[in-house]
Amino acid sequence: MIRLYNTKTLRVQEFHPIKEGHVNMYVCGPTVYNYAHIGNARPMVVFDVLKRLFEAEGYTVTYASNFTDVDDKIIKKAADEGTTEAVIAERYIEAYQEVRKLLNTELPDITPRVTETMDEIIAFIDELMLSGHAYEANGDVYFSVDSVPTYGEISHQKLNMLEAGARIEANDQKRNPYDFALWKKTDMGIKWNSPWGEGRPGWHTECVVMINNNLGRMIDIHGGGMDLKFPHHENEAAQQEACHGNCLANYWIHNAMVNIDGIKMSKSLGNVLWAKDIVDRLGTNLTRWLMSSVHYRKELNFSDETIETARKELDRVMTPLKQADVKAAMARCAFTDAYDEEAYRAFLDQMDDDMNTPNAYAVIYDTVKKLNGALRQREIDFEAVGKYRNAVEKMLDILGVVVVKPEVTDEDIVLFEKWNEAKKNKDFASADIYRGRLAEKGLL
Repeated sequence: MIRLYNTKTLRVQEFHPIKEGHVNMYVCGPTVYNYAHIGNARPMVVFDVLKRLFEAEGYTVTYASNFTDVDDKIIKKAADEGTTEAVIAERYIEAYQEVRKLLNTELPDITPRVTETMDEIIAFIDELMLSGHAYEANGDVYFSVDSVPTYGEISHQKLNMLEAGARIEANDQKRNPYDFALWKKTDMGIKWNSPWGEGRPGWHTECVVMINNNLGRMIDIHGGGMDLKFPHHENEAAQQEACHGNCLANYWIHNAMVNIDGIKMSKSLGNVLWAKDIVDRLGTNLTRWLMSSVHYRKELNFSDETIETARKELDRVMTPLKQADVKAAMARCAFTDAYDEEAYRAFLDQMDDDMNTPNAYAVIYDTVKKLNGALRQREIDFEAVGKYRNAVEKMLDILGVVVVKPEVTDEDIVLFEKWNEAKKNKDFASADIYRGRLAEKGLL
């Protein structure tokens, strides 16, 4: 039974889907005005691992993640470059998808865009107006947070205790400082006609409508970074409650932030790391291993030290797998698909416990230890080796880490046999030569 920490209830809960055997999951995507940084990459990995875990436990998953392709920052960038918002958005959507592929994530099944959902967004806002949950002020439309008694249930903040901050805009037109824009009147950049004049939608409304359109009025999981808990996810939930009378999702899952050398990553501090640069530098497997080495609800630190630690950990796992494949090939032995079911189940049990990756890593190390022991036997039991090896590969697959089997040719096998024969005959000079050639090929 998969258990997940639900931000709404502040506890780890058993997961029960709305539809038996199926999961609808929505993760807030980027506003596409720049390249993805490593902070953007963390939810890509976290929710990709969660999707893989569900699939490993027999669920089917529909995974949606949006692109916010209209925003003040996009409009400004288009104006600065003398081009259109569509050109800017398409550039960074392509770059974002490239990072997803570089990170070996399973691409979302649905990637809705705000500009393609405009009629539905306007209709949704109009419904909130008609029901008295929204009001117009000089062409802008605001949501009345006072109209929803459940406001604060996601972030656990009460209106009378809130302090200004976190993307809350001061505006004399608002009845309450925490009322937020559903529709913004604008005379610059891309805009659409609406019952309230030309403008564009507010950020908090877009995701609600895209979820309703693509996954339904109630979904299993709504995910994103911890920074989205308030006000974005709180405001999403409030609108859904006002318009349709239900909470948008049963489980609200948030990953913690990324630090650089122990300091919060921030553009103002100039310590932003671009995701593509990190993957190009470290490789896909090491990047993913490092990202999952810390529980998703704890802050992740990128530093030379944490990278080197992750590199050693991953080598500790991957080297025995390579040795197993090489030795089996040299012995002209093919592994079956059989795997150590007990070890794999132990791994899944740890992952089922709110994606406890540190404990899951411990299971991987324990299985690798058994694999090393089997490989050191004078007479190798390749059936046992294969089961340990395959179990580790299945574990790594859930983490999105790819095991690449070494290529061993007939010539390599002959060379290996000559090496063993030379050692047997105590022809150490020839044995050293053969061993050197095998090492050059990366087979020892």
